[in-house]
Amino acid sequence: MTWRGTTTVKDRIFASLPYLLPLIEGLAFGSFLLNQFPALRVIFIPILPVIAIYNGIPFAGLVVFFALFMLVVRNEKIAHFIRFNTMQAILLDIVLVLCGLVVRALSPVPGANFAIETLANTIFIGLIAAIVYSVAQTIMGRYAEIPAISDAVYMQVR
Repeated sequence: MTWRGTTTVKDRIFASLPYLLPLIEGLAFGSFLLNQFPALRVIFIPILPVIAIYNGIPFAGLVVFFALFMLVVRNEKIAHFIRFNTMQAILLDIVLVLCGLVVRALSPVPGANFAIETLANTIFIGLIAAIVYSVAQTIMGRYAEIPAISDAVYMQVR
């Protein structure tokens, strides 16, 4: 849906960049899957420099989160398309934080290793699917409609 106007190539590129935040944060959930299938690690080689910088700065996640929210989402001078996708990436990151809390809550339970691995793999695969879908739609100049998340984004971004 491109009801807010046409999008330029520059807008499409800038709108797809915020999805790096949930991707980098979500790689922790993929550790089990990437250890079982080492060939999948090749897919993530292009973002290794970004991950190194991100992990090298203390509180980088919090700083990037607030910077994106305050400087992009709340700035009405920036195109709606970019603000929408930035807010959607932020909400995906919030969902990851909540999933991380659930996984940590299950950790002390004896014998829950299989459940934790299955849950982490499911979260990781779902996240990758959401990011690939969102970036593909963004590159095509369309709004990525993820159920529940996109509705919350529309309420936040005017």
